[in-house]
Amino acid sequence: MPGSLGSLLLGLLIAAAASLTPRRSAVDLDVTPRMTIPHEELTGTRLFGGGTLNYSTLLLEEAAGLLLVGARGALFSLNSSDIADGAHREIRWEASAETQKDCLKKGKNNQTECFNHIRFLQRLNGTHLYVCGTHAFHPLCAVIDADKFTLPSSFEEGKEKCPYDPARGYTGLIVDGGLYTATRYEFRSLPDIRRSLHPRALKTEESPMHWLNDAEFVASVLVRESQGSSVGDDDKLYYFFTERATEENGGIFDRSRAARVARVARVCKGDLGGKKILQKKWTSFLKARLVCHVPFYEALQSVCSLDGGAWRSTLFYATFTLSTQWRSVEASAVCRYNLTEVQAAFAGPYMEYQDSSRKWGRYDGKVPEPRPGSCITDGLRRRGYNSSQDLPNSVLDFVKLHPLMAQEVGPAGGRPLLLKRNVLYTQLAVARVDALDGWPYDLLFMGTGDGWIHKAVVLGSGVHIIEEIQAFPEPQPVESLVISLAQHSLYVGAPSGVLQLPLSSCFRYDSCYACILARDPYCAWDGQRCCQVANGLEGAPLWPPPKNRTVIRGDDVLLACDQPSNLAWALWQLNGSRTLADGQEGYRVGVDGLLVTDSRPEQSGLYRCYAQENGLRTLLAAYALTVRPEPPGRRPPPNELTPAPVSPARVTADVKLAYILAIAVLGALCLVLGTVLLHVACRSRRRRGKFRPGLGPARAWPGVHLPVELHTVSGQSPGPDGGGAGDGAGPEGEPGPDHPAAHLQIIPGEAPAPSPARRPSPPPPPPPPPPSELPNGLGALPSMLRKMNGNSYVLLQQSEDGPPPHFSSLTEELSKFLEKRKHTQLVDKLDESSV
Repeated sequence: MPGSLGSLLLGLLIAAAASLTPRRSAVDLDVTPRMTIPHEELTGTRLFGGGTLNYSTLLLEEAAGLLLVGARGALFSLNSSDIADGAHREIRWEASAETQKDCLKKGKNNQTECFNHIRFLQRLNGTHLYVCGTHAFHPLCAVIDADKFTLPSSFEEGKEKCPYDPARGYTGLIVDGGLYTATRYEFRSLPDIRRSLHPRALKTEESPMHWLNDAEFVASVLVRESQGSSVGDDDKLYYFFTERATEENGGIFDRSRAARVARVARVCKGDLGGKKILQKKWTSFLKARLVCHVPFYEALQSVCSLDGGAWRSTLFYATFTLSTQWRSVEASAVCRYNLTEVQAAFAGPYMEYQDSSRKWGRYDGKVPEPRPGSCITDGLRRRGYNSSQDLPNSVLDFVKLHPLMAQEVGPAGGRPLLLKRNVLYTQLAVARVDALDGWPYDLLFMGTGDGWIHKAVVLGSGVHIIEEIQAFPEPQPVESLVISLAQHSLYVGAPSGVLQLPLSSCFRYDSCYACILARDPYCAWDGQRCCQVANGLEGAPLWPPPKNRTVIRGDDVLLACDQPSNLAWALWQLNGSRTLADGQEGYRVGVDGLLVTDSRPEQSGLYRCYAQENGLRTLLAAYALTVRPEPPGRRPPPNELTPAPVSPARVTADVKLAYILAIAVLGALCLVLGTVLLHVACRSRRRRGKFRPGLGPARAWPGVHLPVELHTVSGQSPGPDGGGAGDGAGPEGEPGPDHPAAHLQIIPGEAPAPSPARRPSPPPPPPPPPPSELPNGLGALPSMLRKMNGNSYVLLQQSEDGPPPHFSSLTEELSKFLEKRKHTQLVDKLDESSV
């Protein structure tokens, strides 16, 4: 019963989460991967396994072409272009037997914990690496020569740099020679953010209240905010973690919300601690809540940053899972955060711990100056505050008691990018890729708890999962992900080994539609196959190549652009940055293209037409437009339009030749015209002499013009007396000797009524039944409009009253025609114009 109640409650919460995103429902957020690739279908992969376990720490050195790997009791240096080429180097760094015995005495597991798990591996300087391991619950660190790749003769104590527990959350960075780490260091100690290998070692405050409450750290990111700063700001380090919280909030889910929440904290790189208060402690530590706007998705799993070329445009991508009480249900969310939103939270109001309620509430009192928790800037230096040790005691006291900010950091757009059921995302890696259409796209690689990789592209405010890849044959968690743009590879660290995957598999898309609908920014259709596009290819022409258009100032020019889809809309851009809209001065955007009216020289440039459909932008046409500034009436220079001078003798010869040709052509035309006129006159005279008696009633009304009907009469059609008489027939109704059986008959006025002396002609024989199906599979022709030659239409209709008298049935004629065509070979598609 409790399980059923929990499932019901979870369903209600998911429904409530959908109501929090009015423009995108939970169904829209739960994206299905477009393609599933099982492990046996993988191609172009490389697998490395060095005879150990837990390949969880990866360091990519693009310049050297190396992938450094930290595993359980070992370090490896692999060739980043092919990690399985067998040319790797190895360092064995096992925990000593005595250390392992001490680990067992502490009650730890000899199968998983009492080993030297490499937790930290980074470049210390240009020649050496810095490595730390748990060393069977007795952490050690070492400085390793990168070229020799051997262990040193001595080691450093690592209890303040590396965690004891291999399963404990941990993050670390080396910044300008200083080691910034965050974890629970000592055995049974409190979590902490520390700086070591620095003249001013710092840590977080523990009394009278803990700045960190049972924190599990996930990631740390350095943002160089001093570069290009107009205020002389300092570089900052951002830490992402999950911790236990007791603050009061007004949300409707607070009563049932889990006790653990996601956080982001910040410290300044130039922080030196306080002089009397907060000695050897951070004076710039502040933290704020990180929300994904989905109830109960509070467990932060992975964070990855993307700077986009400048620190001001830094983005943070984060994966969340359900909180601890929902561990039996697998579900994940992906959110994106802007650095500006994080900065706004740290510049907002503070929280204060209230002893009466034993909870955190918003602080509404006076805030001292300079602002507590801020970095030293040029403005503070001008006021005499050259370092954090110059800050007043009132500021340091306030920092000590108010580390928590009141404003939450919400996701960009106010909602998640992705909400995935039945999936546990454990790791995340992101790269920005320039596609062939000239636009950058954020490409996400998300590792799952059972060894799968989801490759996705961010399209606007959502995510399209291109494919899901089974990286390993046996289920195992993905522990680390690293992207190499230079090698076009994704490196996947897992308990059993390291896998190298290509960033794209364009060959899997065997048609143009499959290639385009995959929406992989690495893939493009070249007319014959889906091929890979190099990332950031400088100087590569965009397909299609631009067409040159040159007009005179004041002219109108139409730049054609046909949209292949009815669901797409046209987007025009000038010189890659300016978007053109319908109604702008000098521009009209229509379904057939862009009309540039009354063109001006400043409208010259490169015009591109894109088709936008369902978040996908495709380049359709490109034009290089040049508007010349010549005013109307100006005589063009000789080298542009004026022909070269010609000698008088050449002109005389050309004129004579033209006269002779003109006379010859006119003479031929006169001869042909005379022959035609003579033939028409003779034919008209013969007809008047031979067919005049056949007109019959016309002689009764001389001089009166009557309406004339033109009929097609078959030679098989019966005459008024049942014979085959027609126009030109003899007295007995026989056809004339000089005329065919089928001809045209001109009947003025009403058709002559049959003579009373004659009996009415018998009805014609019934037509044969039409064939039920033609030889090429087409059924009998219906009474419908049929298109002829792609331009005009003809109505094929069979009269229900039978054929009119004196004329054969169209059905009969058509049946004979089709009967004749049975003996000819028909093509697969019947040409309608032949019917």
